[in-house]
Amino acid sequence: MQPLRRLLAPRRATRPGTSRTAHRAGFRARAAALLYAVVALPLAVAGALAVLIVLLVGGALSWTALGPWLIATGVRTALAVGDAQRTLTRRLLGEEIDAADWRGQEPGPGGGRRDLIGSRAGWRAVGCALLAPVTALLPPVAVVIGYVHGALLLLMPLVKRWDYFTVRSGDGSVRHVGLMVGGVVFDDWPLALVPVAVGALLLLAARWLVANAVVPHRLLFAALLGPDRADLRIRTLEETRAQAVDDAAATLRRIERDLHDGTQARLVGLGMHLTMIGELVTSGADREEVLRVVKTAQGNAKQAVADLRNLVKGIHPPALDQGLETALATLASDCGLPVTLDTGLEGRPTPAIESIAYFCAAEVLANAVKHSGASAVRIKMYGAAGALLLTVEDNGRGGAVVGAGSGLSGLLARVRTVDGTVRCDSPAGGPTVVTVLLPYR
Repeated sequence: MQPLRRLLAPRRATRPGTSRTAHRAGFRARAAALLYAVVALPLAVAGALAVLIVLLVGGALSWTALGPWLIATGVRTALAVGDAQRTLTRRLLGEEIDAADWRGQEPGPGGGRRDLIGSRAGWRAVGCALLAPVTALLPPVAVVIGYVHGALLLLMPLVKRWDYFTVRSGDGSVRHVGLMVGGVVFDDWPLALVPVAVGALLLLAARWLVANAVVPHRLLFAALLGPDRADLRIRTLEETRAQAVDDAAATLRRIERDLHDGTQARLVGLGMHLTMIGELVTSGADREEVLRVVKTAQGNAKQAVADLRNLVKGIHPPALDQGLETALATLASDCGLPVTLDTGLEGRPTPAIESIAYFCAAEVLANAVKHSGASAVRIKMYGAAGALLLTVEDNGRGGAVVGAGSGLSGLLARVRTVDGTVRCDSPAGGPTVVTVLLPYR
């Protein structure tokens, strides 16, 4: 029924300006890809020759003081060629390739030279510059096959009048032939339709040919010009360390604020009421007045104890001392929605992993209660083979996105500190499924 409804439904009118803008954008993208396919090979060949010549001269003079400087210059040239390739890829193909950091910390006038010669990123750029002509050869070939030969074959009935070759038969007669393959001449009807059809197909497939011919070139740049796994790992560790420090500082500020504004004020009030009780008893005040002050002091004491419990619970929930399954069961029982809990752990994770998993579940449950409009939540948690998998699913309206300013951003930062991952599947209309994968230790 749904396809039939779509067919019967009135079509929405598209604004002419929007259609023209889309066509212009598509034309510019195709023109940029075609320009990239044509320009990539000359740039790659020029860069490879420059790097190779400088490195060969530097290697030949390596026994002199000039040799290391030339080798460093060759590496720097490869990095410059890589920057040019990266810029060309970004401007024409719209693909961003992060730059690898090669700068070292060696002091002295020769520190930059030593950093260049000893850098992984520099020699990876050299390899990219030397291999680029090989992968850059494919896009021009695709352009020639798709566009040039496609146009020639499509226009062969016209082109054969100027572009032909001479064939002499056994009786001495001469014939001008436009296209002949395996002894079969495609100049006459109806065989003349074959090259026209092939040319039309090549022109239709030219965009696909060029796009796929550029792929090896882009993959080469992404593999050798971008940061390697070690660099990415270092960046991730730096980011997670900074996030952990910021989270710790924010937690300390929150604890200080809660103690100062809440618990401390209540304890000061408790001391004042105790002083008032002593003065009332000494002055022989009315019993009812003394009891009223005593009840007020008791209320302040109970509230101060409750504040301290909530504060401690925000740092380390006491239920975690009995295990993660018990802590999640306690969390589910305190939730404002019906929660179905399904757990199965082989062994017990480390306390840090238990704490992260607990607070992840608490954050997702809080989001479900506040924002999703769900009527039920299901929590699944399994742990085996060194991995802990936590899944929280609600039947709400959906639309949750990690990194859109919600609490899921903090959840992602917390999980990344232990090399965990977070995935949120939340299509419009629901359901929302948040999956957290953590190491066991």
